[in-house]
Amino acid sequence: MNKPLKIGNVTTRGNVFLAPLAGYTNYPFRKICARYGAGLCYTEMVSAKGLKYGSENTKELLYTRPDEGLVAVQIFGSEPDVMRLACESEELAPFPIVDINMGCPVPKIYKNGEGSALLENPALAEKIVEECVKSGKIVTVKFRIGVSAEKIVTEEFAKRMAGAGASLLTVHGRTKDKMYAGEVNFSEIEKAKKAVDVPVIANGGVFSLQDGKELMEKTGADGIMIARASLFDPQVFCEFSGRDRGSRYEMFANQLSMTREVYDERFTTVFMRKMASFYVKGMRGAAAFKERLFKAETPDEVLELARQIWTE
Repeated sequence: MNKPLKIGNVTTRGNVFLAPLAGYTNYPFRKICARYGAGLCYTEMVSAKGLKYGSENTKELLYTRPDEGLVAVQIFGSEPDVMRLACESEELAPFPIVDINMGCPVPKIYKNGEGSALLENPALAEKIVEECVKSGKIVTVKFRIGVSAEKIVTEEFAKRMAGAGASLLTVHGRTKDKMYAGEVNFSEIEKAKKAVDVPVIANGGVFSLQDGKELMEKTGADGIMIARASLFDPQVFCEFSGRDRGSRYEMFANQLSMTREVYDERFTTVFMRKMASFYVKGMRGAAAFKERLFKAETPDEVLELARQIWTE
């Protein structure tokens, strides 16, 4: 596993991707995951409308540096002209790949006719892809298999997205109403793979190398995408890349240092407390550690607590 994959006119480092995760996949976290072997990393989900109106919060989500190499941006919205404007914006210039979110199950997004709501409006979804392709970007689509078990749309939706010009499809093998729980439907992802000529990435339920192999074997997908598992353990990518995991503390210290370079002290403290609480899941003494952790008021205090739990 983890072989390079061609998407349009670019080639990824491998075929095990880091999913776009709202609130988490910022530049430092992407850098950490890439270091351990993530073949392609995505930004957090960005509002096309936010870009149109010059939202500073939206722009912050797009922070990157040339040393990151190939990285994809994920945008969401429901207006084809606004989506194309986003693709053509200066803010998206560093990103050759634009992924369109058609799977987000969050009620606020769905009620706005965005994210997974587009599964119920394939004609609009097609128009969005067609308009975004006109920008000259490599356009990809991430979608779910349907909004509910009674409304499965995978095969037809995949055909329409590829037909509209998408260069790669990522299929999350759950319906919108399942959110992030429940069994992943391998056969629906397989149907998408058989229905189109572009690469298909399988997403859902990968927490280990064995999970990843099973997902690839049962779907025939060209690669996999890892989401929540990376929040608990960015070093999960080592299982696929063969890279050395190294020290958990060094990983944390590197992430904190990079986060501090990019963001202010308050954000760094809050964000790295959150990450540390993920990283200790299942460890002995985790509850007591978290209690102390959330009292830490500076990045240095967070780092010292991390040193105590991972090196003593």
